[in-house]
Amino acid sequence: MAQADNSVFTGFFEHTLDDKGRLTIPSAWRHAPTEEGGAGVAFLATPHPDGYIAVLPPAEVTKLREKVSAQKLGDSSAQAFLARFFSRTQGFTIDKAGRTLLTPDLLKHAGIERDAVLVGSLTKFNIYSPARWKQEEARTAGENYGDVMRRLDI
Repeated sequence: MAQADNSVFTGFFEHTLDDKGRLTIPSAWRHAPTEEGGAGVAFLATPHPDGYIAVLPPAEVTKLREKVSAQKLGDSSAQAFLARFFSRTQGFTIDKAGRTLLTPDLLKHAGIERDAVLVGSLTKFNIYSPARWKQEEARTAGENYGDVMRRLDI
């Protein structure tokens, strides 16, 4: 039986990769429960088409697993997409010091050389280069939050 997942991923954090290329994950985000008895992957990091790294915690990985397992093996288009998507996706856990090591390909995709910006979005979080995050902030600066909240029905 899976543990209840009340994890929330909120906030904005700036971190620097250490000398071994490890990234510190904010302490409030480190304790997302894994499936009972699960000793494997806790999080999935994948390159987002918009130039950052999207990180799915265990609860979101479970949802993704259900969607993927529903795809028919005979659907060659779906299988090709899944092969490409997951060939670029990294499963990871967080060490006792709160760090993880992301692949060079993921870091390159996001333009992260040394500094990273971690941004929560409640059920998951994203990792940006500082420059990419500034672009995202500029792109959304003129949005009326009330209008967006109504459009999203929140």
